[in-house]
Amino acid sequence: MKKDMETVKADVVIVGSGSAGLIAALTLAAKRAGKIVVLSEKPLGGICASAWAQGGIAAAVAPEDTIDSHVADTLKAAAGTADVEAVRTLVGAAPAYVEILAQYGVRFERDADGAYLLNREACHARRRVLKAAAADGFGAELMRALAEAVRQTPQIVFADGVSAERLVRRDGASMGAVTGVFCRRLADNAPVVFAARAVLLATGGIGGLYAATTNPLHAIGRGVAMAARAGAVLSDLEFVQFHPTALDIGEDPAPLATEALRGEGAYLVNSRGQRFMPDYHPMAELAPRDVVSRGIFAQMQAGQKVYLDCRHIDTAHFPALLQATGRAGLNPRHDLIPVMPAVHYHMGGIATDLSGRSSLAGLWAAGECAATGLHGANRLASNSLMEAVVMGARAAEDIAKALPCISRDIRFDTASLPVLETAKEPVPERDLVRQIMSDLVGVIRNEAGLKAAIYDLAQLGARAETRDARTADMALVARMIATAALLRTESRGGHCRSDCPQPLKTWQKRSFITLKEIDIRTADLLPGARTPVRAMTEEKAA
Repeated sequence: MKKDMETVKADVVIVGSGSAGLIAALTLAAKRAGKIVVLSEKPLGGICASAWAQGGIAAAVAPEDTIDSHVADTLKAAAGTADVEAVRTLVGAAPAYVEILAQYGVRFERDADGAYLLNREACHARRRVLKAAAADGFGAELMRALAEAVRQTPQIVFADGVSAERLVRRDGASMGAVTGVFCRRLADNAPVVFAARAVLLATGGIGGLYAATTNPLHAIGRGVAMAARAGAVLSDLEFVQFHPTALDIGEDPAPLATEALRGEGAYLVNSRGQRFMPDYHPMAELAPRDVVSRGIFAQMQAGQKVYLDCRHIDTAHFPALLQATGRAGLNPRHDLIPVMPAVHYHMGGIATDLSGRSSLAGLWAAGECAATGLHGANRLASNSLMEAVVMGARAAEDIAKALPCISRDIRFDTASLPVLETAKEPVPERDLVRQIMSDLVGVIRNEAGLKAAIYDLAQLGARAETRDARTADMALVARMIATAALLRTESRGGHCRSDCPQPLKTWQKRSFITLKEIDIRTADLLPGARTPVRAMTEEKAA
């Protein structure tokens, strides 16, 4: 171990402070799981995708609703690749976790009799999306309650201003259990290892890899990168969901016009004032997100601007929309609101079981960085916070059960870790990664574009590997997504190939892969690779 390496020991280390990470910490504390450390780049309750979620959380709590109906809607949206057991398990657990959230102090919107007031969102057969008393600010309300509960729980140590960069293995062995996380303190770039008997990754999504996203810009898939570098199995990386109605008002990240607006009757029009979604799907604006995104994208490709028309509905209960449009000098009561597709959610990530266990001993994952199979190729609206809460708690329960069998002698070796540097902003290469992903691995993809993206991202990653850890991870995760998209030679859900436009029965399944397999499958595309063609050329030249 490097002599100057600071070490902090705990029983459980959680990387990430969104809804999955905080509910996991609270569940572990309730199970008396020892010292729990939550690592975050941001302050407790600060910027995260959970806090930005507007619509709500999906659960079959209405008397006229059923678990079976919620399951059916989830499977329909998932376009044939969801894990049925995962869907039934998590959807079935959702109503109980709504009550748990209420116990933590989440203020749901209710009627005078105390019954939940519910929204209907795209592809839901019934109204089943629970809202906060603050209407479209459900994520902010959820995070307020969870953060306050964490503050009141002394067993939980919250360590902010920390950038997690690599997983640490027992004795440095490639097959050893995960026993900690190598980090950098953002204030002074000092290295520190948080050693633990169990590690839970809850690092969120990958929206920051794209030029247009509704996610916080620090959401660049670092949890997926750490797990991939350690050899973990990954799943469904190619499935990236674009939210169709991000506000096109020049802000980065783009504010979101929640799906609940379309649920209340708002509709889409082009520059000519024409509704176009009825031409693409019988459910028009309430079609699955991938269908609506492609419909908008097609209009934009044809030179049309696209607008959300909210003038005929009551927008008073959508404060986030009013605030965002107000910044742009627009009023949804009188003005058409410009919108565009933007990356919103990643269905893929670290492959886990329904207890949050990854393929690596000692490593669990939950929330958007994990892939349980719930969402398949396309996430049903408002199932994301439901999964984050349910899986965060389930992973914590499994860790609590496993701890008695895990040695308290936490051994690790950092000698083999690379010397990582993090460049100061701005870093032009990061913007280049985002542009490559939007241009070549976006709403519509094709073989030539994906191969070009893989080559360019490999070059960017190789150059950044010893100069800037954050850029290197961005390029790595982007390259893995592009590779998974290249390998899936069909169109399904959030993955659309113009050169393979139809879904194929042979591809009606989830994808599983490791970083080693990705490198092997794309070796002939990587810079400097000695492919058979290149070898033949070199031999002729000699």
